Amino acid sequence: MANGDIGFRLHAVDPCGARRGEFTTRHGTVQTPAFMPVGTAGFVRSTTPRDIAETGAQVLLANTYHLSLGERLATVRRSGGLHRFMGWDQTILTDSGGFQVFSLPNRTITEEGVSFSYEDEEKPLFLSPERSMEIQRELGADIVMAFDECVEFPTTPEYMSQAVERTTRWARRCRKTPLQDHQFLFGIVQGGVYPELRRRSAGEITAVDFDGFAIGGVSVGEGLELLKKIVSFTAPLLPSDRPRYLMGVGLPEDILASVQRGMDMFDCVIPTRYARYGTLFTRTGKMRIMDKTFYKDKYPVDTRCGCYTCRTYSRMVLRYLFFTRDPLAEALATIHNVTFYQDLMRDLRCAIEEKRFSEFSAEWLGIYSGDSRKAGKSKGKSG
Repeated sequence: MANGDIGFRLHAVDPCGARRGEFTTRHGTVQTPAFMPVGTAGFVRSTTPRDIAETGAQVLLANTYHLSLGERLATVRRSGGLHRFMGWDQTILTDSGGFQVFSLPNRTITEEGVSFSYEDEEKPLFLSPERSMEIQRELGADIVMAFDECVEFPTTPEYMSQAVERTTRWARRCRKTPLQDHQFLFGIVQGGVYPELRRRSAGEITAVDFDGFAIGGVSVGEGLELLKKIVSFTAPLLPSDRPRYLMGVGLPEDILASVQRGMDMFDCVIPTRYARYGTLFTRTGKMRIMDKTFYKDKYPVDTRCGCYTCRTYSRMVLRYLFFTRDPLAEALATIHNVTFYQDLMRDLRCAIEEKRFSEFSAEWLGIYSGDSRKAGKSKGKSG
C-alpha cells in the first residue's frame, strides 16, 4: 500500500453528474477527467516522450503482460524502473494483464491464474494475482491494477457470475501482495451487462481498501447503448471520494457519455492506432488523410488545433508523407490525435467547472457529427 492517500479531490460536480477533480502520485498531479495514451510495451508508438508531454498528457498506461515478455522486464530493471525505461517523469498506470484473459487465444483459466500461449514464446506463460502484483511492483508504476477476469460479450449469466466471484477472490489476493511504498492499487468491477452481477461485484470490490476503482469488461463488443447502461448503473455504486476509471473506452462520443455518468479516467489505443493508419480526429469528425480530396489542401488537419503537426504541416503534405510511407507521417498523425484527446479533456474539465457540461456535450457532438448548422459552416475549413 502506498504511503499516504492518493489525495483525490473533487473541484466541481455538474448537475448531470460529471465530475472535475484531481489526484496526486509521487510523479505529479493528474487533472480529471483524464485520458491516458497507451504505451503497451513501454512506449507510445511512433513518438517520443517529449512529443507526448507537449500534448498535455499527464499520465500514460503500460501493460504488465507485454512488459513481462522476453527480456523486457530485465531491461526495465537494468534501466532503474519503468519511468526511466519510458523516459517519462510523470504518472504511469500499469494494466494488470487481465485483459489478456479476454483477448488472447489458447488461454486456460483456473483458480490459481491464467495460462497463455503466445506466438513469441516457446512455452505457455502464466499470470496469477500474485505474479501480476510482483511484476507491477518491479516495474514501479504509480498506479497498479488488480488482476481480474475480463469476459467477452456476449456470455451467459452463469459464466459471468463465476467470473465475478473469481475476480473478487483475485482482488483480495492482490490487496494482500506487497507493493512499493509509492504505489496505489485500483480494484476492478466486473459483471458484464447484468445489473445484479454488477451490483454484487461493486459491493465486493469496494469492500476491499483500494485506492481507486475501475469498471472493466466494457468495450468488448457490447456497443454504445449498452455501455451507457452499464456505466449509468455501476458508477453510482463506486465511492465518490476515489478516482473512477473506465477501462478501454476511447471514442470521443463514448468518453463524453461516460464523463456525463460520473467517470474520471479513460484509456484506449484508438487515437494512436488510428493515427498510424492515416485516420485523424478533428472537431468536425474523423478525417482519412489519404483521401484524394486533400491532394492540394493547404489547410492544417484541424484549423482550431495548436499541435506541432497543425502548426507546421498542411493536409496535402501529410497525405504525401503517408503515401510515400515516410515514418514521419505516423509520428505527426499520432501527435495530432493525442493532442486532440487532451484538448477534449481540457474542454470537458472547463465545462464541468462552469456547470454547463450537458450544453457543451450536445454542441460538441453536433459539430463533430456534422448534425448542426454550426457544423455545416465549420466543415469546409476544418474537415
